[in-house]
Amino acid sequence: MAVDEALLESALSRDVCTLRFYGWSEPTVSCGYFQKPADALAGSEFEALPVVRRLSGGGAILHHHELTYSVAVPKSHDLARQPYQLYGEVHRAMIDVLAKRGVDASLRGDTPGETADHFLCFARSDPNDVLLGGHKILGSAQRRRRGAILQHGSLVLRVSPYAPQFPGLFDLTSTTIPEQTLCEELANAVGRRLAATCVTATLSSNEVGRAGKIAVSGSSKGF
Repeated sequence: MAVDEALLESALSRDVCTLRFYGWSEPTVSCGYFQKPADALAGSEFEALPVVRRLSGGGAILHHHELTYSVAVPKSHDLARQPYQLYGEVHRAMIDVLAKRGVDASLRGDTPGETADHFLCFARSDPNDVLLGGHKILGSAQRRRRGAILQHGSLVLRVSPYAPQFPGLFDLTSTTIPEQTLCEELANAVGRRLAATCVTATLSSNEVGRAGKIAVSGSSKGF
């Protein structure tokens, strides 16, 4: 999460758009920037898990058997002037990838959902949620800073024993696509929605250094 904040800073300072997919080394809860997790997590099934804070808002996400993505969009990007449309562009790109694999996912739209203020993201409802068989499998949240946007999202792949009420893509379908292949296809599809030309790159030394400082003392510091 600290890396994502560093990439938002690069979007501001270098006018670059960055897309990143990643996983987690252990089950972890990320809380939205404006959440207060202490009371909500106490005594819950998540109490013993590591907890971090995201720069983006929204509800808490359990990062376990899922793919996390981030998009950092500079102020100059067309979608920076239409923040809500960024959700739809990214989510529709992922829906298209799943459709090519025979998976019939769709945007929630006006379909009724759960409460909008639940502590957990996947118990909340938004028109841009991606549903599969009536279950939310993808949700996203944003943070805006001086015209640039950082958008985080989570695609649930398999149900977690810590949250058995939220089945994932592989639980709800018979698809056998390898996770690495899925990740590559999603990255390519989303990248094409965001830019005419996409390149694979590593973090700059400045971004690595900045992410380290943020992780220790910045806004993505763990609780």
